[in-house]
Amino acid sequence: MEQTRALNALEPFLALSKSANSPRAAADLVSQATSAPNTYVFAELLQTPNMQALKQSPEYASHLTLLEIFAWGTLADYKANASLPQLNAAQHQKLLLLSLLPLARSHTTLTYAHLTTALSLPSPRALEELITTAIYASLLTATLDPAHGLVNVTSIAPLRDLAPGAIPSLAATLAAWSARCGGALDELDAQIAGVRKAAVRREKERRKRERGMETAMGLLEEKSAGAAKRGEEGGQGQGEAMEIDQEDIVGRFARGVKKGGLAGLGGRRL
Repeated sequence: MEQTRALNALEPFLALSKSANSPRAAADLVSQATSAPNTYVFAELLQTPNMQALKQSPEYASHLTLLEIFAWGTLADYKANASLPQLNAAQHQKLLLLSLLPLARSHTTLTYAHLTTALSLPSPRALEELITTAIYASLLTATLDPAHGLVNVTSIAPLRDLAPGAIPSLAATLAAWSARCGGALDELDAQIAGVRKAAVRREKERRKRERGMETAMGLLEEKSAGAAKRGEEGGQGQGEAMEIDQEDIVGRFARGVKKGGLAGLGGRRL
């Protein structure tokens, strides 16, 4: 959305560039485009023939350099070149906003002290006003933390143009990011495999316990049935023996479960 709005804002100046046949007219167009509201991308204007023709003008070549700074440079780049045209208030404010975007990409630079120095602002209050303007212009999403002197940025509008020669660096950054993503995916796959393996192991253990319980209960039922039959044949004394037998089996079963096996019941360990 921000890119679309910025490109739409640049369209009138692209149309005017076709008729800016003199260096003076092209230089005036640079001043108008960099002062206009909502113009934050300038690569297309830079590529127009009449803008590139400014390179051949000793008097107005500095306006092309100024346009390049608005496209991918910062306020520090502007201050480093004393031959550039004087900025009006609108241009200065816009260059401050554009300079804020690359600074906002690193958490190490998002302190009041660093931003105030990097942007040559007179006070923390001026920094807060600039960031508020950037938020309302949809250049970034951020919150201010005056108590700790921090700016918490959550998103940045992708509005800066790429400088010449920036593609290899960008490709290297993307390759590093891709490698980190690949490493994270490999780690997730390993964790998923570990979870599945543990689930299979727990299921095997559960089934083993169930088979052990079934075996133990079968043995208990067999011995109870045999004891009952003997009790019928042998009278009261045999009944007492049967009860003792059952108590012995139950005790052995409990001890066997605690030890993780059924050897004590005469069954095999599973």
